[in-house]
Amino acid sequence: MKLYNTLTKKKEEFVPIEEGKVRMYVCGPTVYNYIHIGNARPMIVFDTVRRYLEYKGYEVTYVSNFTDVDDKIINKAIEEGVSTTEVSERYIDECKKDMADLNIKPASKNPKATEEINGMIQMIQTLMDKGYAYEKEGTAYFRTRKFDGYGKLSKKNIDDLEAGKRIAIEEQKEDAMDFVLWKPKKEGEPFWESPWGNGRPGWHIECSVMAKKYLGDTIDIHAGGEDLVFPHHENEIAQSEACNGVEFAKYWLHNAFLNINNQKMSKSLGNFFTVREIGEKYDLQVLRFFMLSAHYRTPLNFSADLMESSKNGLERLITSAERVKAIRDKNAGEITGEEKELLVKAEDYVKKFETAMDDDFNTADAISAMFELAKYANINVTETASKEYAGEIYKMMTDLGNVLGIILEEKKEILDEEIEKLIEERNQARKDKNFARADEIRDLLLEQGIVLKDTREGVQWKRA
Repeated sequence: MKLYNTLTKKKEEFVPIEEGKVRMYVCGPTVYNYIHIGNARPMIVFDTVRRYLEYKGYEVTYVSNFTDVDDKIINKAIEEGVSTTEVSERYIDECKKDMADLNIKPASKNPKATEEINGMIQMIQTLMDKGYAYEKEGTAYFRTRKFDGYGKLSKKNIDDLEAGKRIAIEEQKEDAMDFVLWKPKKEGEPFWESPWGNGRPGWHIECSVMAKKYLGDTIDIHAGGEDLVFPHHENEIAQSEACNGVEFAKYWLHNAFLNINNQKMSKSLGNFFTVREIGEKYDLQVLRFFMLSAHYRTPLNFSADLMESSKNGLERLITSAERVKAIRDKNAGEITGEEKELLVKAEDYVKKFETAMDDDFNTADAISAMFELAKYANINVTETASKEYAGEIYKMMTDLGNVLGIILEEKKEILDEEIEKLIEERNQARKDKNFARADEIRDLLLEQGIVLKDTREGVQWKRA
């Protein structure tokens, strides 16, 4: 299996540090709002990488953090007149719900920045003791030039970077390129005690600390969006390797941007859709299928036409799999000699799928192999096929679907009496002021295409 390593700018054979085990860290979201579909791309991509590694027999420890202290979270809390904890916990819960709807497997660990402050203070102190960091007026900085390997991930030259910096820099910095490890508190902001005064950590330090704590000094795979290569991941390397004295990560994987009208999707630009908004129009399996329809290192342009195409493609695969499943369930008998030969030929499509995934997780070609298998099944699994043969073909189809996190089953339509029961439960939850459960039921019904309308006469519903 080969993967493209951003560090070396080439495909390399994947050889984990410990045989049979993979330690993987993926940078998670800053939780101040609902995640947009640009945030969802790395979540889906690297969940798929994890799934394929597990399919290959590896035991994967998968860590992805939540940044729950940040200027954006603080601003949101001020705007709403609530605590930063209330904001971050709310959107962590919402993020986890979206991830579940996208069929993203729960991480082995989802550390939060606010729960790892002591570790950050310890790492900063170690960097100071080694001469890699210093403190000025309550701010701790990393001495970028002291770390010889700075720029090795992004291939940026430190002198060129400094030349591009604005002349007006913070006066207390020793060098324009030094970056913040700890910042002093401001009025109304959350803070923690430290040897350098009350304050909070810089953004970069949290991932270095969490990766070290939960995965070790050197990890197999570090992943995230390509916008994190510089400065975030570059700074992580500098901090971690200066502190620990060993290589931080062997392989660096980065997904390309998701664009709208060929422009990067982001909250700052305002050109984004949340996962929740897309979920109102499409089953989120369609969004996942769309995300995997291109290679993860290829920019992906979002459009209604492409989503419709993905919806149709996914329905073709589901229809084929459901047909084979129905034949398996209604027929009997053991596999025949002729069916054994057909099964051997069907395995060629599995090998084709695996070859694509072994080549830097080429999900686009892997999906093509799934379509070929579906077409083969449509022709070669007849209505009189044996239970065993149809079952083997169905397992092939669903196993490949599971690697991509694609569920090849038709959603069963919710019955009217079930809807009425859930509405009754929602009404009771609202009376009990359990608004989280009430919202959860509303969203659950929305996923099933049931739209609720609160009226003076009570709650009315209709199928969308």
